[in-house]
Amino acid sequence: MNGERITYLDNAATSQKPQCVIDALMKFYTTQNANAYRGVYQLANQATEAYEEARSKLAHFIGASDPFTVIFTGGTTESINWIARGFFDRRLSEGDVILTTRVEHHANLIPFQELAKRTGATLAFMPLDEKGELDWQALEGQFDDNVRLIAIHHVSNVLGTSVDIKRLADMVHRNKGFIAVDGAQGAPHHEVDVEALDVDFYSLSAHKMLGPTGLGALYGKRQWLEEMEPQLYGGEMITHVGDYSSEWAELPFRLEGGTRHLAGGVAFGSAIDYLSKIGMKRIMTHQKALIAYLRPKLEAIPGLTLYGDKNAQTDAIFSFSMAGVHPHDIASILDAQGVAIRAGHHCAQPLMRQLGVPATARASFYFYNTREDADRLLQALEKVKEFF
Repeated sequence: MNGERITYLDNAATSQKPQCVIDALMKFYTTQNANAYRGVYQLANQATEAYEEARSKLAHFIGASDPFTVIFTGGTTESINWIARGFFDRRLSEGDVILTTRVEHHANLIPFQELAKRTGATLAFMPLDEKGELDWQALEGQFDDNVRLIAIHHVSNVLGTSVDIKRLADMVHRNKGFIAVDGAQGAPHHEVDVEALDVDFYSLSAHKMLGPTGLGALYGKRQWLEEMEPQLYGGEMITHVGDYSSEWAELPFRLEGGTRHLAGGVAFGSAIDYLSKIGMKRIMTHQKALIAYLRPKLEAIPGLTLYGDKNAQTDAIFSFSMAGVHPHDIASILDAQGVAIRAGHHCAQPLMRQLGVPATARASFYFYNTREDADRLLQALEKVKEFF
């Protein structure tokens, strides 16, 4: 920017896009642009095939054996709202319990706050330890037959710590309950297998994993998606429209009303190819190496407090504060040094209260970040110390 190199460390907010994704977007608009599913001519068929190929790629990427259990949405936030309204509105009632945590992104909390208000269910928070991690022993004591739903993050967008999703899934399924996972931070960094995890729902966003904005996906077990009430009524999601009622199409179309983000879907397929070629195991290994390199150096800075349990950190997301310096000032000084980080509550105000701070500074890395980027962060933090 302005002729200067930027060290981009706000990947928990959104990722940068490789050229192949930009090219795929341009190719669709210049050579494949037609409305999918709605034409018998060749160009429309090509658009349909390209979009469905992207769905199949994503399904394989997250371990879903049936591509039609992957529904394209506008993003993680939209997916979670569909889960709350489209599925649980008719399943929960007074006496039922929704379990979540104070670590959640607002997008994985507010829909369930509103769900509880609409249905009379009780929203309860799973116990956390002083570092913001699940207290499993206390949770076992909290669990009973009234727990119908666990709404949980896969990876914290603030702490970079991950949750044992399979363990929670086993717990709630013993009660014939459900688990809905916010995978916005999990899918970009982890080798996800939704069937092995045995989750009922898993939500993700394209833009956090090299894809375009305005697109995401919802995975759900087929039987639950078939019971989900469509949230978008319109073209293509019907088989018959009468004067006073209509009949819905089969999956996935019944949940994808209207013209979808076709170009974005095709570009997302290119992003999946890119990630698959690198390999998620390699990405996870790279993250661990960055954590091992940077975390001790951050902890050694006088006056810097690093949040989260180092033993539970799986993603290179570092939230911290510095004594006597507001996080916004930290971010501004770093920006002047060419280092882009986030500052604020990160859409996680309950977690900020849990940590006892109004806000933090957050540096979040992706696979294209290097040790040199970590060093530039450390050098810029020295400037913060000099300034204050």
